[in-house]
Amino acid sequence: MRVEKISNNKVRIFISYDDLEARGIEKEEMWQNGKKVQELFWDMMEIAYTEVGFEIIGPIAVEAFSMPKEGVVVIVTQVPSLPRQAALSDVPDIADEPNDPFQSSVFRFKDFEDVIRAISRLATFTDFESSLYAYKGNYHLFFEDDKLDDATFDAVFAILNEYAEVSSTTPAVLIEYGKVVAKQNAIEVVTRYFA
Repeated sequence: MRVEKISNNKVRIFISYDDLEARGIEKEEMWQNGKKVQELFWDMMEIAYTEVGFEIIGPIAVEAFSMPKEGVVVIVTQVPSLPRQAALSDVPDIADEPNDPFQSSVFRFKDFEDVIRAISRLATFTDFESSLYAYKGNYHLFFEDDKLDDATFDAVFAILNEYAEVSSTTPAVLIEYGKVVAKQNAIEVVTRYFA
């Protein structure tokens, strides 16, 4: 299970099918409100609080979607209640905390042809930073999630998910041990030279 903080009021949680199997949850059960799924949800919220400081205060919105090979992605958004509760004013403003420079999504491609296919569909999304590295026989594209609005992120994520899979390799590992293909503006570079 991997947790990423998207913004002050939103987290994304990646749950592999192995994680689900270890908890005795079948893929189909994820879409039901059974006891095991509820326990999984509260475990996810505890991990989100421990790892990134995301605490549920008031109402939330939960979105979940499955990826054929990787598992399930759950996005939890804190929704301000109406009228706004006085207790929310007591919550420290975590916007003042320094951002994690590697709050990124990393996608692993099996071959360069898939990179070209995906990036040719992403050619219109050039307003965010992306990097491409070769590492352990695969190509890894990463970009900073928090630089994208929700609609752009959803579109980019959907396109990349068709050609690649979410990787657990971090940007720090890629920078340290990978071979640079395009350190910056990967979408523009690959489009210019290969598409």
